[in-house]
Amino acid sequence: MQPRVLKYILDSQSLILEIESFVELTSHDFFRYRSQPIVKRAIERDLEIIGEAVRQIQITQSELQISSSKKIIGLRNLLAHAYDSIDGELIWSIAQRDLPQLKREIHQLLNDSFPQSAESEG
Repeated sequence: MQPRVLKYILDSQSLILEIESFVELTSHDFFRYRSQPIVKRAIERDLEIIGEAVRQIQITQSELQISSSKKIIGLRNLLAHAYDSIDGELIWSIAQRDLPQLKREIHQLLNDSFPQSAESEG
């Protein structure tokens, strides 16, 4: 794995954990999320960065598979260019339903490249 790609993967892993902590701050409650603009913006920004990291992974090392890469990159483009039309329910749904799958895939990419390191991270 190229060092730059590893950085993108580790950045994504870190941001996923950060988003999970933001979701915890809201007690997994959409209405609490919706009423906290700082949390909303933080999650949106993290998703935007993840989207850019996935885009760079696909450009740099396209054989690495991330199942929803096109959707992740598409979300990044929406967040960056159509910020005024972002639906809070969509972002919340992604954080609740889609992020766990991406977390598993990122963990698997690390495990495939560095079996002992990824296993110790759990």
